[in-house]
Amino acid sequence: MEAPVRLWVKTEPFLVGALPAPPPARLGPHYLRKMAAYARARASEGCFPRLSWPRWRHIACGKLQLGRGLAWLYFELFHSLLRPDPPLSLEWAEAEAACTGPDELEQERSKAGAPSRAGRRGESPAHPNASFSPLLDTLQFLLFLYIQQVNKVSLRRSLIGEEWPSPRTKSPSLTGKSASENKNWSDQDHCAFVQSHLSDMLELLLEPEQLTASSHSTHSSLVSYEAVRALSFLIEGSVSKSRTVHPLHELALWQPCHGQNGYSKVSRAFSFPKLESWLRFCLTTNPFGMTACLKSGKKLAWAQQVEGTTRRAKIACNTRVVPEVFPMVIMSQVYKQTLAKSSDTLVGAHVRIHRCNESFIYLLSPLQSVTIEKCRNSTFVLGPVQASVHVHSCDNVKVIVVCRRLCLSSTSSCTFYILTPTQPLILLGNEAVSFAPFHTHYPMLEDHMAQVGLATLPNYWDSPMLVCKESGDTSVFRLLPPSDFYTFVIPFEMEGDTTETPGGLPHAYQKALSQREQKVQIWQKTVKEAGLTKDQRKRFQVLVENKFYDWLVQTGNRQQLDSLVPPAVGSKQAAG
Repeated sequence: MEAPVRLWVKTEPFLVGALPAPPPARLGPHYLRKMAAYARARASEGCFPRLSWPRWRHIACGKLQLGRGLAWLYFELFHSLLRPDPPLSLEWAEAEAACTGPDELEQERSKAGAPSRAGRRGESPAHPNASFSPLLDTLQFLLFLYIQQVNKVSLRRSLIGEEWPSPRTKSPSLTGKSASENKNWSDQDHCAFVQSHLSDMLELLLEPEQLTASSHSTHSSLVSYEAVRALSFLIEGSVSKSRTVHPLHELALWQPCHGQNGYSKVSRAFSFPKLESWLRFCLTTNPFGMTACLKSGKKLAWAQQVEGTTRRAKIACNTRVVPEVFPMVIMSQVYKQTLAKSSDTLVGAHVRIHRCNESFIYLLSPLQSVTIEKCRNSTFVLGPVQASVHVHSCDNVKVIVVCRRLCLSSTSSCTFYILTPTQPLILLGNEAVSFAPFHTHYPMLEDHMAQVGLATLPNYWDSPMLVCKESGDTSVFRLLPPSDFYTFVIPFEMEGDTTETPGGLPHAYQKALSQREQKVQIWQKTVKEAGLTKDQRKRFQVLVENKFYDWLVQTGNRQQLDSLVPPAVGSKQAAG
């Protein structure tokens, strides 16, 4: 029998919301059940049905033994999934940048998250994004914390070969199903995770009187409409053969489904066993996920096939089928070339860049998220990223970006030129990481930053957080010395008003550039005053050009310059 509705697990909570690292042990199901009971028992104190930052800080630090930085990371990460309006994000950035120290910043966060009268009564605030640190939906936040388990490693599964350590992990910790697996992108893993843990997640949402003394459900347990509404954070769907996407709670209330999901209009609740059975029966693969994109997405001819190589660049996208779903762009095996794009296809897209080598990739549009994995010896210049940039299992890459969040795992000898309002997250398996200030611009950059709600301040490019402390010290990263710092010129013509690096450069780096420029001027003056004859100037010019050519070859910059000349189009390729 075909289900009257199709349900699938949403991509975004896992792709952007699940940290790509094993979660703290205190965020396991047992402790989350305790947290659910604690929050409900303290509803009058700002814990339920909406959770304030001060109350979550108390629970996280006092009960779950998490550090304050990690507690704020989860709180802020969940908030970013709510898609706050860009103008409100800019307002919060201004307020945070005005804080003179940690205490004042904490006061600002606590003030913004104080429980309102509406929150105490269980009503939604007049504007859910009225502050950066709003009252979060407690049940949805519990589900968000639960799905952090998607990157937890099962010892049993690792022993039978389904999971294996990352080759660059220095400690016994395991990082995923295999070195090639990225669970945050795999819609099949998302669906399997929800199917495997559905009973636990539903029990997490039950009211206390529906649970046994051991916090489990019974055959007669009822699931409230509010709980199903919270589950819409993870699940959406459509009526069979329809392209219109609906949240789970709307489909669950559809009359033809009541017999299967056990909804009662009298109690405004669902039968636990019937609802669980209905969800399992209707859940299918996400039609807008990575699997569908690779199988039936539109193929894009953005990259050229390099003569003499067997690798073929593959670029695909699932175009904007429905407005509720962010588009997805996947590019793989771009080899020894420059790829530059600024197009509507990229705007608001989740981008995955996979197995690219010795290439220069420019994606100059406002993006939703970017994952760069298994790439080597390449440079990536990205437009502003509203959610996160995750770099995984990469060697000797440079990433130049303005982004909400940067996450690193299993990287080696990589350099990140960034502007970010959150601390860069250093996860498992990294070595020889360098951070430097964002150091470039293109004409539409500031317009794109405004579109995704990113400002020039605050900027935590130089304050990374060691989320997974492998060796107990900070030797895995360094700040790039000013003596090694050079600005980066984006070599494409575009329309727009930005003419310099937004926010400027830190004093030490600007001073190093000024001193280098001064040396160039002194050199030019010395040559001019040397009194060389015409023949001497000609020979001198040839000598300098030869030295410059040798430098281009030694540094690999010759390839970059050569690849800027595509077969048929000029330098306006980026605007195409």
